Amino acid sequence: MNILGHEQNPNGTSIDLAAEGSELVYQKCMAIASNLWWSWHPEVVHLFRDIDPVRWRELDHNPIALLREFTPESLAYRANERVLHSRINYAYRRLHEYIGYNSTWAHTHAGVLGSKPVAYFSAEFGLHESLPIYSGGLGVLSGDHIKSASGLGIPLVGIGLFYNHGYFKQRLSADGYQSEDYIEHNVENLPLTPARTPSGSPFVVRLETRSGELFAKVWKLAVGRVTLFLLDSNYESNRPEDRELTSRLYGGDERTRIRQELLIGVGGIRILHAMGISPGAYHLNEGHSAFATLEAVRLRMEEDGVSFEDAQRDIADSTVFTTHTPVPAGHDRFHADLIEEHLGPMRDQLGISHEHLMSFVWRALWPNREENAIPIGHITNGVHVQSWLAEQMRQLYDRHFPAHWTNHMGEPGVWQSIHQVDPGELWETHNALKTMLWSFVRRRLVRQMSQRNESQESIDLATRVGNPAALTIGFGRRFATYKRANMIFRDLDRIAAIVNNPARPVQILFAGKAHPKDEPGKRFIQEIANLRGDSRFAGKVVFVEDYDINVCRHLIQGVDVWLNNPRRPLEASGTSGQKVILNGGLNLSILDGWWAEAFNGSNGFAIGKGTSHVQDRITDERDAINLYEALENQVIPMFFERDQDGLPAAWIQRMRNSISTLAWRFSSHRMVMDYARMAYVPASGGVSSSMD
Repeated sequence: MNILGHEQNPNGTSIDLAAEGSELVYQKCMAIASNLWWSWHPEVVHLFRDIDPVRWRELDHNPIALLREFTPESLAYRANERVLHSRINYAYRRLHEYIGYNSTWAHTHAGVLGSKPVAYFSAEFGLHESLPIYSGGLGVLSGDHIKSASGLGIPLVGIGLFYNHGYFKQRLSADGYQSEDYIEHNVENLPLTPARTPSGSPFVVRLETRSGELFAKVWKLAVGRVTLFLLDSNYESNRPEDRELTSRLYGGDERTRIRQELLIGVGGIRILHAMGISPGAYHLNEGHSAFATLEAVRLRMEEDGVSFEDAQRDIADSTVFTTHTPVPAGHDRFHADLIEEHLGPMRDQLGISHEHLMSFVWRALWPNREENAIPIGHITNGVHVQSWLAEQMRQLYDRHFPAHWTNHMGEPGVWQSIHQVDPGELWETHNALKTMLWSFVRRRLVRQMSQRNESQESIDLATRVGNPAALTIGFGRRFATYKRANMIFRDLDRIAAIVNNPARPVQILFAGKAHPKDEPGKRFIQEIANLRGDSRFAGKVVFVEDYDINVCRHLIQGVDVWLNNPRRPLEASGTSGQKVILNGGLNLSILDGWWAEAFNGSNGFAIGKGTSHVQDRITDERDAINLYEALENQVIPMFFERDQDGLPAAWIQRMRNSISTLAWRFSSHRMVMDYARMAYVPASGGVSSSMD
């Protein structure tokens, strides 16, 4: 507080503390809601929920949309009625202290970034279900990355696109076919503010192409200590088709995609320059932002008078590039004519020919080297523990782990405390989460069936789905065909015998979206969804519509087993399985992606031995057999074997082994610390610290 009696808001505005009453309550709540810090603090989430639990759920847990349904007076009345004032003040103070805290990990280990922050580019950011500018794993990873950067105090600025219609809402027809609904989002209900230059004027990006100018307004979003800038082409100076460029995530044709990538790459660099930010490292999360390097080279040439070759070398030394998938569909390619149309004006400024520009792409970088001599390193992905850890599990850890354990999530010693937890307490906590999962599933089933106008008899059956004593297997991810979502149904008679064993019942939950243009993926969804019409699988195999962060959160917190069976070696990483381990679930997975690094024989289960046949057909047959054998001979017997106390002792020990060996290794705090030490600090001209 300053001497004039104003308290500074975390978003930069001020509150007059002399103005007591309803307006102050409202402003404090809105200040908390305007920084996504609240989304990984359960006590703050519960604060918003308790204002109006029904509307909170109906509004996809969007605090700004919730608050806008109240006047300051009615909100103050509700706060009085539900005794929320002290909780509001506490949350407000905690956010304010968090933003101002300087003794972070980065302050000690990455000090060089203080004057030269990291610029982190990604085509999508999955931060919370109320901000649907993500489609799946890549976006959620980006969101977890910047949350951990915030927690560690790493100076980082995010660059992305604002998709006004976001990714689609999934809806299944009566015959199980996926349809896509695109919903326009009200910006006033999102935690976005117009970005302004240091002089205070609203910032608009202008880009030149051979076919005319392209404009984008810029939104600013606070994610803890991190600022995220989002470009939005819905601007009055654009042509009608260009105003729709950032409307949908991963929509449109090649021309749409290259213009989106021009915005995020070139436009992103121009945002940083206009804001007076001089990055020490440029982190390109996948190739969607690759054009950023050309604009950075151009600026270097313009400001310092260096040659193209010298500027190129300098920017290359400062650039960190991460790719997550070997699948060709994950890497964009554009025709030379599109490149010239969109990069031609920049090429002129760089002083290079079209042939010279094209020579930088689509070529082998180290064609004559052995694989182990190629200078490409790896940093294994991780997940943001506080975002994905169930509150009940967090409370258990708080009781048994060292004090302030969340400040040391990337350290292995912290997690060994799980072995001191009473087996009954761990099992009881897990079962409580499974009960909550099935309550959620029943609500979702009733809603989706009601929307399809299904019979009341079917809806009544949905209210009783879910056996709390059964082994619950979860499968949630994008329905790309290489992920083989239907592999467990390759032998219907065999899997029917497994799920219908009265002594050892099994139930399987599926969720996931197929890309709107992926017809084979849609057929996989239809095949699985329609199993509810087969009496052998009714109530035993359940498909939950509209997979998003909220659905994922419930699934990974409540399942007993997380199933992952992609075709090797195409798994990008598999971070959903990493979320499961935090909550006591076990992984049953092909030895690919993160599980190839993680599995040690006693912390989960493996499908096969990590080999593939040269013929996909044979690989699929063999993997399906290995999956059935793992279920029949390992997973199911261990789950149902009970000791004298009625506990599955061997299963609980495997839960402990999973948590103690994997939770620290696959946290995004560890991941971002690795990026800082191995990439960001060296790229910024600093000396990398030791890895201990």
